[in-house]
Amino acid sequence: MGDLAGRWRELNRAYWDERVPVHLGTAFYGMEGFRARPDSLKGFETAEMGDVRGRSLIHLQCHFGRDTLSWAARGARVTGLDFSPPAIEAASRLATELGLHARFLTSDVYDAVAAVEGEIFDIVYASFGALNWLPDITRWASVVAELLAPGGCLYLAEFHPFSFVLDDETGSRVTHDYFDEGPEASGGPGTYADEAAVTEHNDTVEWRHSLATVVSAIAGAGLRIRFLHEHDHTFYLQRQSLECHDGDIYRHPEGAPRYPLTYSIRAEKA
Repeated sequence: MGDLAGRWRELNRAYWDERVPVHLGTAFYGMEGFRARPDSLKGFETAEMGDVRGRSLIHLQCHFGRDTLSWAARGARVTGLDFSPPAIEAASRLATELGLHARFLTSDVYDAVAAVEGEIFDIVYASFGALNWLPDITRWASVVAELLAPGGCLYLAEFHPFSFVLDDETGSRVTHDYFDEGPEASGGPGTYADEAAVTEHNDTVEWRHSLATVVSAIAGAGLRIRFLHEHDHTFYLQRQSLECHDGDIYRHPEGAPRYPLTYSIRAEKA
């Protein structure tokens, strides 16, 4: 594991570079529907963020920009940032195709301040499946604070770390150590969006940051936490025990004990 951990950035970038064209063609991302109506945001995200018209927003780890452009369609002035050149190229093409104004930059998230040349934003946005690719959440939170204008806010929506300590079949037995935050080897052939996809770059490194680690990092960066909300639903089959509702929303079976599957945080800079 030591050798893999030391190469985390190289391995993870190769993994994501290869999967950009795969993801663009999968039913999971539903790009045909997105092109007809560019809105991939979750209901609680838009409700919790409110009106973003005219506000500047930077989306960290934006992949190929689907959520970034969803905020643009709602009137925000958006910048998307990702370390994968193919992802940024795809995002730029998609923005042009949809006629949405957006800026996309290739950069490691830890280098975001330099990438935007010191520009500050009303909103820093990060979502689902972002933090697990970062080894240092304290440093991430510091970058977020530097990117925010006074009075600006961080909005983070993520998969809840507790949901990953339970067994896959029933979701009722603890099988992983919640306090073991990694690094851990991960990956494998294919992708969550297409398990049958033929891929070459399959080694990745991830970290399972506890909720306490994330909250403490944000507070330690000087941001005031306005809320932490935990949600009992998610947006892919995290556990085989979950049931699908409304197309892409997964919930616990009726009558089963519930535990949080996702969470959201809003924090503000004084």
